[in-house]
Amino acid sequence: MDKHTLTKTTNPQNVLDYPNNNTFFLTWNLKEGLPVEELQDKMKGLYALVINLNHSALNRFPDSKASCTLGIGHDAWLKLDLPNPLPKELENFIAIKGDKHTAVSTRGDLHLHIRADKHSFAYDMAAELSTCLTSFAECVVEVQGFRYWDSRSILGFVDGTENPHGAAREYFAIVDEQDPKYKGGSYLFVQKYVHDLQAWNAIGVSDQENVIGRSKTNDIEMSDAEKPKNSHSALANIGDDLKIVRDNMPFGTVSNNDMGTYFLCYASTFSTVKKMLEHMFIGNPKGNYDRILDFSTAKTGALFFVPSMDMLSDWAG
Repeated sequence: MDKHTLTKTTNPQNVLDYPNNNTFFLTWNLKEGLPVEELQDKMKGLYALVINLNHSALNRFPDSKASCTLGIGHDAWLKLDLPNPLPKELENFIAIKGDKHTAVSTRGDLHLHIRADKHSFAYDMAAELSTCLTSFAECVVEVQGFRYWDSRSILGFVDGTENPHGAAREYFAIVDEQDPKYKGGSYLFVQKYVHDLQAWNAIGVSDQENVIGRSKTNDIEMSDAEKPKNSHSALANIGDDLKIVRDNMPFGTVSNNDMGTYFLCYASTFSTVKKMLEHMFIGNPKGNYDRILDFSTAKTGALFFVPSMDMLSDWAG
């Protein structure tokens, strides 16, 4: 069997896990000038380590809800000579420009999403993975997220209320028959948002609720009749048949007010994510953009594909 032959599977990485108390988001870029054979050999070690860390976490601390997932970007996929044809919707994310706001595009070759209930566990996993990566890749984004009260963003509203659950969670997050060669995989899209909290706090709770489309205290969605057409919930939710699995986390440093939200989602199709971003940044209709963007600036934007666990095992050799 060729080393890149895939096993059709529904054995995904841990993309269906729920948000935890502590998270590391790490984006790495492969170093230039290294021979392809060396990169491929180093990546074998990374694939094996991801598998090992997940198995170890489950066996040693089954209640810790600790896991890590590995995503691979379009250019890295080609450079590493991974299977061709590529996943059908894996591409370099192209910036989406509205009249006022832009969903920027930034380079990302590899992405690690690490979750655990204890910060110590998340740190140890991040440290082991970073030790493995430093000889052939450079970390360009490191964000340490934390659970804020009852899963609220730092803006004070509950985040991820529209996430699917049960069987629907797998349906919307995991590739199935739409791309049989990559069954069990998932598209991963990330953006690092920084919030203008001074401007946000200056507008008052009632106006904040109109921006989000929900009540701040009880997380109750406004009716369609009262919800502003440019509210976040009106534009970011694009229909019951087009959902994604969000795993956002707040992050930041209090002393300089550099606080934000790391937006991360898993989806069975990237086209769903793209449509959501177009509604938010360009508007639906055009010009009716998501008002949350007046207080939130996207600093990064990158797309990855998360191969199944069986794929990683095949590639690890």
